[in-house]
Amino acid sequence: MEPRSLVAAVDQGTTSSRCILFDRTGRPVSSHQLEHVQITPRPAWVEHDAEEILENVRTCLRVALRDSGADAGALAAIGISNQRETTVVWDRRSGRPVQHAIVWQDTRTADACRRLAAGHPLGVDRFRALTGLPISTYSSALKLAWILEDGGPERRATATAGDLLFGTIDTWLIWHLTGGVEDGVHVTDVTNASRTMLAGLESLAWEPELVDALQIPVAMLPEIRSSSEIYGYGTDDLAGVPIAGDLGDQQAALFGQTCFEAGQVKCTYGTGCFMLMHTGERPVHSNHGLITTVAARLGERPATYALEGSVAVAGSLIGWLRDNLGIIADASEVEALARSVPDSGDVVLVPAFSGLFAPHWRADARGIIAGLTSYATRGHIARAALEATAYQVYDLSIAMAADLDGSLPGELRVDGGMIRNELLMQFQADILDRPVVAPPIAETSALGAAYAAGLAVGFWDGLGVLRSMDRSAQTWEPDMDEATRAAGLARWHKGVERTLGWIEPGP
Repeated sequence: MEPRSLVAAVDQGTTSSRCILFDRTGRPVSSHQLEHVQITPRPAWVEHDAEEILENVRTCLRVALRDSGADAGALAAIGISNQRETTVVWDRRSGRPVQHAIVWQDTRTADACRRLAAGHPLGVDRFRALTGLPISTYSSALKLAWILEDGGPERRATATAGDLLFGTIDTWLIWHLTGGVEDGVHVTDVTNASRTMLAGLESLAWEPELVDALQIPVAMLPEIRSSSEIYGYGTDDLAGVPIAGDLGDQQAALFGQTCFEAGQVKCTYGTGCFMLMHTGERPVHSNHGLITTVAARLGERPATYALEGSVAVAGSLIGWLRDNLGIIADASEVEALARSVPDSGDVVLVPAFSGLFAPHWRADARGIIAGLTSYATRGHIARAALEATAYQVYDLSIAMAADLDGSLPGELRVDGGMIRNELLMQFQADILDRPVVAPPIAETSALGAAYAAGLAVGFWDGLGVLRSMDRSAQTWEPDMDEATRAAGLARWHKGVERTLGWIEPGP
């Protein structure tokens, strides 16, 4: 294979890591994927072994290269897309984490969130004007503070001395891929930094007010860089390959969907569900429970922004049906089971396993199955589980429209593993009453990371080239009458109301 004829994308997600190699037309040449263990030591606690993730990423890179018939010389660059708020702290001298990574879904910091908001006139919105984020268990800052506190005074002293490093998963991977203990580059990009609740939306820098409020030692924070530039070069079997793209997974998906203009919107259906609308070069602050986030920054160009709504449980709900309830043996069976009944039989499943994220932001919520009668079967529960994802996306779309001009986008671009479920996608179009459009490559987070890396090294010559490669594979048109839609939404919102206040506030 010709030298520098491929770009590698590492897509490090909540349940698995994959590497996809793309050619100059943006088409995948080869890929490899490995799952990692989900560690749940207590209810609502979720952890990952960062060393397992690192080894899986290295294996995926090696196998994808092998299966393509190429070696590292064929790579023009490597881009990284990552699960965003997941927090790692490691020892600079050994390169090993001080404990398991705390995952974005984890809610152990709920009491700390309440204390941080208590007594302030803005409550959970105390830092929203500066960061675009409410105070919540979602962001990295309180996870980092928890790790420091859990290690006692010695851990904090080591961090203050600069011997402990903090990062989201992108930072952890880049540090190791560029040399680790010897020469590792300690960086993150603006999209990941914007999710920590430690960086300013407009300054694109670590903010003293935030760092001081959370008592975070500045010495452990990575350098904030753009989403598309050369951060460093690979070592060992990736020697000399530029690491040149870095985006949080949802921003990467927005980029991979070529949503470069204000008003374009995409939704990724994975472990969670994430809707982002591009708002151009100005941040739009939400009054309806959404997050304002950085969409991307390409080199020295101005940053662009997005509104985002996040759903904690989407694809992972199907895993729960399989692993916890045992009503399916494999996730691929859920569509056929759901199609075995004409509707949900009035069953509503609200998967508030980690509380409710946008637009509610209620950590006190817990999941319910409501509307059960003796008529209900496992088919109705399976169908209600699929419908739950579509209803949650509907709620995000309504909040997004309210923050802008009151109207929904003309179409919703979708990606992620769940879009293979035809029943879900048709129901999504029906509930939104809008077309739903899928690309030929469902893994648009990986594609976006590849695009960012390729732009940085001149593999692709500008956004116009990327737009010219954009293509759709399938469109689902709405086909539901208004009375049915309204009745379903009413049942859903009754169910949501009943999840609230399940957990009593701590001290």
